[in-house]
This record gives sequence, structure tokens and C-alpha cells, in this order.
Amino acid sequence: MSLEDKNKAIIRRWIEACNRRNLSVLDELVAPDFFHHTWQLRGSAGMKQFYTMTFKGFPDLHETIEDIIAERDRVWHRFKTTGTHTGEFRGLAPTNKRVTWTGVNFWRIVEGKVIEKGSLYDMLDTLKQLGIIEYTEKAKEFLP
Repeated sequence: MSLEDKNKAIIRRWIEACNRRNLSVLDELVAPDFFHHTWQLRGSAGMKQFYTMTFKGFPDLHETIEDIIAERDRVWHRFKTTGTHTGEFRGLAPTNKRVTWTGVNFWRIVEGKVIEKGSLYDMLDTLKQLGIIEYTEKAKEFLP
């Protein structure tokens, strides 16, 4: 199996573990000096705390890998995540709204451990789906 295939398998295992709420798998996959660029998190403990908070707000959260590409120690995957906001999330009371967001995660893997991760997605759209923000009439014209 090529390095790229091994690295893609690591990311698939990470996503599957999170979808099954088996966060202990992250202890095996995360390097001690791991850093998540988007959320400014460090180590497996930081990621597990983040996921636990997110799953509290969205108990049915599920991520699907739409595409995955690897080159040497880098992996990128396009994702779609869905969930229903039925629990408290970052101080926001449940809205009971179903949301979907799409984006790209990028990863760096060294010696079988994830050392870096970053995420790019439209948080503004997610906040709109939750009813936290509303577009002005001008914005609706500009962003139909």
C-alpha cells in the first residue's frame, strides 16, 4: 500500500470514529504535537473536547467524505456534514434546526500520526441555517 493510500485510510478511520462517537481512536491517530489551525486546538485532548462539545449540540452529527486526495504527507478531503441542533452549542440554546455544511479539511500526517489539520467551510451559511443571522435585503440580492 502506498504512503498516500495509508494516509487516506487514517483520515477515513478518523471520520468513521467520530461518526460512531468513538473518540478514543483519536489517541491512536493524533501526534502529541498536533495542531488544528482553524480552531487553534492542540493534541488529542483538544480535539476530543471540541468533538464532545459539538456532539452535545448536534447529537446526530454525521460527516461524509465526498472526495479525498493525498500527496506525500498531505491529505485533503471535501466533506458534507449534517446534524440537528437539539442541544446547547457554544452557549446557543437548541434551535431544533437541521443544518448541512460543506467544506474542505486539510491534514498533514507524519509516521502514521496526524500532526496538523485545518478546515475551510462557510460558517456564515451555518449560522444562517440555525437562524442566528439573517441576510439583509441587499445581501439577498447579492447572494441569492
